[in-house]
Amino acid sequence: MRNLNRIVIIGAGAAGLTTAEMLRRLGFQGTIMMVHAEHTLPYDRPPLSKQVLAGTWAPEKVHLRSPVALEKLALDWFHGVEATHLDVAGHCVALSDGQRLEFDAAVIATGLTPRFLSSGHDLQGVFVLRTLEQTLALRQALVAGTRLVVVGGGFLGLEAAATAHQLGLVVDVVEPLPVCLEGPLGRAIGERVMHLQTAHGVRLHNGIGVRRLIGDQEQGRGGAVREVVLEGGSTLPADVVLVAVGAQPNVSWLEGSGLTLQNGIACDAFCQAAPDIYAAGDVANWYHPHVKRQVRLEHRMNATEQGQAVARNILGERQPFAPVPFFWSDQFDVKIQMYGIASRGAELRIVEGALHEDRFVAAYYEEGERLVAVLGWNSPKQLLSYRQQLLAAYTPSQEIKTSGVL
Repeated sequence: MRNLNRIVIIGAGAAGLTTAEMLRRLGFQGTIMMVHAEHTLPYDRPPLSKQVLAGTWAPEKVHLRSPVALEKLALDWFHGVEATHLDVAGHCVALSDGQRLEFDAAVIATGLTPRFLSSGHDLQGVFVLRTLEQTLALRQALVAGTRLVVVGGGFLGLEAAATAHQLGLVVDVVEPLPVCLEGPLGRAIGERVMHLQTAHGVRLHNGIGVRRLIGDQEQGRGGAVREVVLEGGSTLPADVVLVAVGAQPNVSWLEGSGLTLQNGIACDAFCQAAPDIYAAGDVANWYHPHVKRQVRLEHRMNATEQGQAVARNILGERQPFAPVPFFWSDQFDVKIQMYGIASRGAELRIVEGALHEDRFVAAYYEEGERLVAVLGWNSPKQLLSYRQQLLAAYTPSQEIKTSGVL
């Protein structure tokens, strides 16, 4: 084990907390400083748009660890403050309250910052959904409201749309792209997701953007939101608006640090951005040795696995981080699960069931017969066997027998 005494972890989400836990598990007994921008216990984010928003989970159920478990980790906490500057050469990080933390190694796990519309966020009833506090405020508005407009048809927007519709609201989703989720899932699966939403009563408006939001005060300059004006001039009534137009890596505070900021923090295969500086979770843009390119993933499981890998590499194990990525999405009565990474040009084949059925498995191929990803639609058990084939697909001799090509 390397001779380290002080490690700072900037960000206390899943990636940051997992890093700290793994450091202790591997025997590190020095100081671990945790910088947490919020005053809450570390919590999980995927349930925010589903169980917490629906009210089926109490807020404390999303806590990643209990106070007792956190106390056993013997961490030095810095709550309610943010990192403002990183001195790479001097091994020091400055905080928003004026403190300066010296370290032997640093882990940057600052996550994402939501993107905003150009205007309208000053209106009552307009929300983004990133933190637990924002989720609870949005839920309160949904319980009192009747019409929700979701701006953005990605995973977060569609999950929230499904949750709100099940709460009894009239829900419209506005998405500038013709097909929701075509980027990560492909056109055919994206259209299947759209059919799922519309079959339950969610109204989709694809291929059109939002021009502005109008409030109930004179000329829409304030008050509570009342209308969403679309490009072309048509309007959608709304008493609640969720802006879910994506997020960007929270790395602006690193400008001028000397780190390479390119779609997050550029790292090598060991998740290392500079000597003794590592990144984990949503901000890490690392070289994946099997994909053979830089990869940045906004997946919950990646945050955990990358945090574990970073801890090992800090302590000297030095293993490249080469996971099979995994994510899931819950919408109405459907669980979508996917292993691997598929490019927009990947060929999609249904390997079990059929696209119109309630259960099916799809495989994604590139360069002919090179398996790169598998997706399950309400098929968690069936997907596991295909996952094993995906793991084996790093050798060219492995393939999946298919029932047809779309």
